[in-house]
Amino acid sequence: MQIKCNVLDRQFQMYQAEYEEAALRVLRSGWYVLGNEVRQFEEEFAQYTGRTYCVGLNSGLDALILSVRALGIGRGDEVIVQANTYIATVLGITENDAIPVFVEPDEYYNINADRIEQAITDRTKAIMVTHLYGQASNMAPIVQIAQKHQIAVIEDCAQSHGACFDGKMTGTFGISGCFSFYPTKNLGAFGDAGAIVTDDEAFADKIRMMRNYGSKVKYHNEIEGVNSRLDEMQAALLRVKLSHLNELNQERKNLAEYYTNKIQNPDIIKPQLRNKADSIYHQYVVRCSERDRLLEYLKKNDIQTQIHYPIPPHLAECYKYLGYRRGEYPVTEQYADSMLSLPLYTGMTHAEQDYVIEKLNAYK
Repeated sequence: MQIKCNVLDRQFQMYQAEYEEAALRVLRSGWYVLGNEVRQFEEEFAQYTGRTYCVGLNSGLDALILSVRALGIGRGDEVIVQANTYIATVLGITENDAIPVFVEPDEYYNINADRIEQAITDRTKAIMVTHLYGQASNMAPIVQIAQKHQIAVIEDCAQSHGACFDGKMTGTFGISGCFSFYPTKNLGAFGDAGAIVTDDEAFADKIRMMRNYGSKVKYHNEIEGVNSRLDEMQAALLRVKLSHLNELNQERKNLAEYYTNKIQNPDIIKPQLRNKADSIYHQYVVRCSERDRLLEYLKKNDIQTQIHYPIPPHLAECYKYLGYRRGEYPVTEQYADSMLSLPLYTGMTHAEQDYVIEKLNAYK
């Protein structure tokens, strides 16, 4: 049996008629940028998350970049960020000439809230939280720390669409919840797309201007902006998937629970779920001391896996100028050297999971 790490077309096939109807509706409308589909998606996604405003953008990275910029964070300012996140989170900071200040993760792979306060200086302007692999971060102490020091919280929700902490959805704790709708995400489009959610009307208005060349009215450019507009086609297709997101997330939870119950190899460390936190299992990530050997073993058995992420941002080539060296963030580096994402996707069968589980349990 051959098992891919991710399969996207099964989810499309589940709702194919709805997707095709939405696509044709856009094509026949004659309006393809910042039209009715975007407006309706923004309203529906804001309602889904529980926030007042949603601004559709070109990508999740743009959501991060523009959130930092809209807060006036720039050269010489510091933003605290977890060290084991994907590079996009850090790019949201450095694209604004600000300085990322890394903090180690906890045992749930999210930022260790106990280490945040010691990283705060008089130049700290924000904490950028990533809800990694689909599990909500420990938001209660993070919000308390931010309020105490009067700094902003920006949430990177690229992997946590619908995940909650203590019953409150990710993306609703900080001034800005930043979402990616890249096709592999739980709420994935059919190309690049992203959004910001917020309760701050002035912040939302600024992001709307920034995404459209800095203008509210065409050719009246009030601020320096960019071209980062969610297009009508992606918005229409996202509206279809959003209407099914809860059931799709539940399916992933069920698949993850099946893995957790059936994987019995003591050499395979399974993911833990924090008290009060929810996970929508964007990835089901395990750890193994001989990760690369495990990866090759699974590959020989026609099981495709993926490493999220082999090179932590502080060791990335592009951030050599920050001056970090291996050993400075040992928890992050240990995770990078030992983590492996197992196949998990909409429409995955128990027969497919059983094959993966069989091979994992037989691994020595």
